[in-house]
Amino acid sequence: MAQNRLCTICARGGSKGVPGKNVRDLAGKPLIAHSIAQARDSGLFAAIAVSSDSPAILETALQWGADLAIERPAEMASDNAAKLPAIRHAMLTAEERLGRTFPLLVDLDATSPLRLPEDIAATVRMVESGEAGNVLTVAPAHRSPYFNMLEQDKDGRVYLSKPLPATIVRRQDAPDCFDMNASIYTWARHPFVDAPYVIDDRTRLYVMPRERSIDIDDEVDFAIVDFLLRTRKGMA
Repeated sequence: MAQNRLCTICARGGSKGVPGKNVRDLAGKPLIAHSIAQARDSGLFAAIAVSSDSPAILETALQWGADLAIERPAEMASDNAAKLPAIRHAMLTAEERLGRTFPLLVDLDATSPLRLPEDIAATVRMVESGEAGNVLTVAPAHRSPYFNMLEQDKDGRVYLSKPLPATIVRRQDAPDCFDMNASIYTWARHPFVDAPYVIDDRTRLYVMPRERSIDIDDEVDFAIVDFLLRTRKGMA
């Protein structure tokens, strides 16, 4: 079945929070190399395609085992650009170069390298079994809009973000909430290729623990992920 699946990894060159993070050393190898290795170790994919506007990232990706290096158009690489068009562009470009289509697409976010190959495999099973049209990975939310997330109106009045009809006194009594951890996005090719989307009626969640769900957005995140990966590998 691996011949029916494509993995994309989309990594911009510009990063304000952690400059150069995608090629920066993290627990012994470039950040982007961790996602490439996880895709490769899963044994799930016919090809791994890395998309970037940065020649350094694309060169590094090929050195660390990516099959395809895809130059991302400038209009898809700005600070304000959405990611879905870049994923679709990477998929269609990979299919054109390889002369075939892939019924299933998995996108791995390079800045969330704590996932395991088993996490990737679980999302693939959910889509291929028909349980889901697409799958997002999430982690249990650290804060609940029903209990301890607050908003403030223009007059300074404070209120719960999402109050319930009856007051609750324990967070455990609130409905379960989740944080999107930006780690794995898995889609059936259709309808994604025609109208890229994140959530629709057939979207399902795959829950990952917090220790595999940190998305690197600043130097603190980078240090924490480096520590966790080194600990996992017995390097700490």
